[in-house]
Amino acid sequence: MREPTLYTTRFDLMGGVGVVRFVDDRGRERASRIARAAESEALRIEWKYSRFREASVVSEINRNAGRTPVAVDEETVELVGAALDLARLTGGRFDPTVGVLRRAWNFRERRVPEESEIQALLPLVDHADVTVRNGTVFLRRAGMELDLGGVGKEYAVDRVADLLTQEGVRSAIVNFAGDVRTVGGRGDGRPWSIGVADPRAAGRVRFAVRVTGGAGVATSGDYERFFMVGTTRYHHLLDARSGWPARGAASATVVAASAFAAGRLATAAFLLGAPAGAAWLETVSGAEGAIIDEAGALHTTSGMARLSDLPGSMYAAYPGV
Repeated sequence: MREPTLYTTRFDLMGGVGVVRFVDDRGRERASRIARAAESEALRIEWKYSRFREASVVSEINRNAGRTPVAVDEETVELVGAALDLARLTGGRFDPTVGVLRRAWNFRERRVPEESEIQALLPLVDHADVTVRNGTVFLRRAGMELDLGGVGKEYAVDRVADLLTQEGVRSAIVNFAGDVRTVGGRGDGRPWSIGVADPRAAGRVRFAVRVTGGAGVATSGDYERFFMVGTTRYHHLLDARSGWPARGAASATVVAASAFAAGRLATAAFLLGAPAGAAWLETVSGAEGAIIDEAGALHTTSGMARLSDLPGSMYAAYPGV
């Protein structure tokens, strides 16, 4: 019998890097096939749902906004439904039609839009104008744009983790640009080591937690796409009600049974801010989490302390094994 070997595959994904690490003892040829299948599944989801790809289902829905419903498959119905549920869960702070505001916000050019530009686009930001019915999706107003970025990456993490499980892999960690799911244990009796990035110090891991078994971990933060004007940080996590960056949190991280669940809850907690987001997470069954506020203070759920080696630490993106 072969000794278990750690395999790692990395690939560009959704504007970031996808990392899949798994342990297998059935030979390099089989492991290479599993690694290729994992990458292919992740890219399938990106190509299918990216609003930047003309052939994606999201682009087709957007082209037909205000014109006609678009027939979609069950996978798409579920993802759009999850995005609409998140909009309702956050009281409209999150909205899957918020992508239209990129016409005003340009983070590459570090441009702050005029309030009048935001107000002109806000009528096109309304999840209530997204209809999912009889296997179709319809944006009822011309000019609206659907964006599944708030749920798609975490969905891809889970799909790849499930693929690894189906292939008989019993120890793995999937990390797609900060959203993580573990499969089984590490295999050496130790828990997974997952650190949290300091949102105000690039490359610094602020705390560490220990994860045993399978878990989904996701982080939303204001430090990935942003620019500064004086002392004001403008980031891409917009409050859909106002069209401006959400305030009150620097990062929010959640651990739950799946990356998909953790991602939705982390987004909601971030948009709620601190300490309200942490207090809200306290009411959610099966999830723990924490928020680092804009001043650097930690706000955690009561169960986070038992999961960490420092009081109040939290989950974040870390591909380590």
